[in-house]
Amino acid sequence: MRTRHTLLIALAVVLLAWPMAAAPPAGEPVDLDAVYRIKDEGLARSTVMHIESYLTDVYGPRLTGSPNIREAAAWAQKTMTEWGLANVHTESFPFGRGWQNERFVALAIEPRAYPLIGFPKAWTPGTSGAVTGEAVMADVRAEADFAKYRGQLRGKIVLVDRVRDLEPHFQPYARRLTDGDLADISRQPTAARPSGQPVAASRDFDRKRTQFWIEEGVIATVEMGRGDGGTFFVQGGGSRDAKDPPVPPQVVLAAEHYGRIARTLDKKLPVRLQFDIENRLYDQDLTAFNILGEIPGTDRASEIVMLGAHFDSWHAGTGATDNAAGSAVMLEAMRILKTSGLRLRRTVRIALWSGEEQGLVGSRAYVKQHFADPQTMQPTPEHGRLAAYFNVDNGTGAIRGVYLQSNEAVAPIFSAWMEPFKNLGMTTLAIRNTGGTDHLAFDAVGLPGFQFIQDPLEYNTRTHHSNMDVYERVQAQDMMQNAVIVAAFVYHAANREQPLPRKPLPKPLAPRPPQEVHR
Repeated sequence: MRTRHTLLIALAVVLLAWPMAAAPPAGEPVDLDAVYRIKDEGLARSTVMHIESYLTDVYGPRLTGSPNIREAAAWAQKTMTEWGLANVHTESFPFGRGWQNERFVALAIEPRAYPLIGFPKAWTPGTSGAVTGEAVMADVRAEADFAKYRGQLRGKIVLVDRVRDLEPHFQPYARRLTDGDLADISRQPTAARPSGQPVAASRDFDRKRTQFWIEEGVIATVEMGRGDGGTFFVQGGGSRDAKDPPVPPQVVLAAEHYGRIARTLDKKLPVRLQFDIENRLYDQDLTAFNILGEIPGTDRASEIVMLGAHFDSWHAGTGATDNAAGSAVMLEAMRILKTSGLRLRRTVRIALWSGEEQGLVGSRAYVKQHFADPQTMQPTPEHGRLAAYFNVDNGTGAIRGVYLQSNEAVAPIFSAWMEPFKNLGMTTLAIRNTGGTDHLAFDAVGLPGFQFIQDPLEYNTRTHHSNMDVYERVQAQDMMQNAVIVAAFVYHAANREQPLPRKPLPKPLAPRPPQEVHR
């Protein structure tokens, strides 16, 4: 009898404790039936990796303004239309010239022949066929260095970086966030100190050095790629504005190949290199575009919930983790919501941005046109109708929480929405801001825009802006989970009685300096 009594007491304790542990926080409703349907569709019948493969394997890198991104955008629009989404279209914004690499062959010819691993920097010219030249080191770091090399570089291929030592890797490239990491992220951050770095002076010197290469008549400049083990990171080197001064062909080589050339030159042995680079600039259309599509709402159709990711990428890989991963997750979230047949009170709108890699150009243009200009902070009528914006742009890693952008009032709401996904590892709300991606365009004009916290995996160590940003580095299970979580957050934002709380409208910003426009 005592044993039975003890079991009953224990069972009562469990039953009393269970709702407190498993139920969402009181006051914020969570539609668990909808969550079940979203999980069922997104985990059992996912198409997210099919989308990822099309964006990366078929269309490849999607540099803004390139033919690749235009073809990929046409496929995305066709796909959304086939799913039954409404109002699928693009909206253009001023951008500048497009650019695409069509051929890159790099070889060492003397004293030994071997192929070189590398890639040209975006918006730089090609070589107009195969060219061969003597390699030289030119360590130009200050005004006084120009005189050392003046008159000595014509017809040369110039190595511009000092060789750095490559250390062995004792830590893994990839990792997931630990409980300790998540606890640190969730803490209120302290105020950051101004860096005080002379950015303008550095840019001015870089322009002078580029002009020096042009005046000297170099064949090309070569940089030692950041990274090692065959991974190197490549971004831009030229300008989207045809009125800017010319630049020479610019190449980034894998660190190991750059080091071999430099060490051979240190031995006073001649090195001859051959480059065959075909880069094409596109001047016919100086605009770029964002891609939009909608699932119409019902009784609150004039109000909007947005989800988005940047569609563009850099060009050495195929833009798989940055950011076909985010684009595929958002497209899949839209497919899940549409296919599941769940009723949405507000209209749900997807935006796939371009120009993100050049400074959030696409999302800032869209926000300025539709919601408010951050320099005047005069809201449009649409500003009041946006309930929320959700963004994914931190690679392929699993979603572990949400950055709240200092919006204290959304914490209990997101805590409730997050509860059904704790079994997928989503446990953390961080009051802090995270930077560098398109939710900032919304936050800048007082709109509730949020970026999800994700496991870093190899994002910052191997794939972000590198030649290894390819399909094989994308993790399918994480992608499936991420699409499900995004779909559920969007569903609850679309059906919540009130839009998400907002922070006070920011003060108007001072105009941005011109050098940021064409970076």
